[in-house]
Amino acid sequence: MSHATGGAAGQGPAADGRGVRAVTGESFSFGQAVGGARGVVEAVLPGLVFVVLYVITSELTWALVASVGAALVAVVARLAQRTPITQALGGLLGIGVGVFWAWRSGEAQNFYAWGLWTNAAYLAVILVSLALRWPVVGLVVEAVRGGLADVAADRARGGQPADRGDGAHTDPAGADTAPNPLAALVAWRKDPDLVRRYTLATWFWAGLFAVRLLVKVPLYFSGDIGWLGTAHLVLGVPLWGLVLWLTWVVVRGAHGGDDRPAVEDREPAGPADQDRPAG
Repeated sequence: MSHATGGAAGQGPAADGRGVRAVTGESFSFGQAVGGARGVVEAVLPGLVFVVLYVITSELTWALVASVGAALVAVVARLAQRTPITQALGGLLGIGVGVFWAWRSGEAQNFYAWGLWTNAAYLAVILVSLALRWPVVGLVVEAVRGGLADVAADRARGGQPADRGDGAHTDPAGADTAPNPLAALVAWRKDPDLVRRYTLATWFWAGLFAVRLLVKVPLYFSGDIGWLGTAHLVLGVPLWGLVLWLTWVVVRGAHGGDDRPAVEDREPAGPADQDRPAG
């Protein structure tokens, strides 16, 4: 599920092509979008170790300890290699909450309770954004395209001049020489085509969290750890990668490249534009 359009994999803040940044690139790589082979292992291994050991031994304590150990190994390995630890550390924190709940309750299914609650929260936020006609995918994608993450990094470095990858710099006083990237968070709503694209993509995200809950909640209450753990793995990284690809299919070409006129300055579409596919 890797596609190329003859251009670079991405520009500016989306150049690494991981996670949500992948949907803003000119091409899409499923493997890179989900974090590469190492990222997938770090995301999957703790849950896999837990469910396999628990199903085989029925020993909750050993399964929990092994799961935490797998997550810790990922963090330590990244620290030793001096590579970014954000993804591995986030995984460790999530595993830690699940382990704590399962250990305190003595119920193995509570290892997955935190994930169910977070999925329900994400779904609620997404549905509210759709009801308000502010599809959350639009906010997320435009934040990435606008380089908001890079602006935050600049400020964390004390306001030093930095190239954010989109040609914008900060001067010695910390003032931007380019328009405020926060403007992109609202500017896209003036474009009906962008609103339609982002709304459709946001429904994909809603479907992701809804499917997870519809499948996993009954398994949680039934206490079937084998099937619950399997569903957790199948509906995790693979489904997230699929939703990212679907989002990319809908969003790609929405801005028409750097030379596309601003929404308010755009000329009426000619015959060539009318025949162009939406995505």
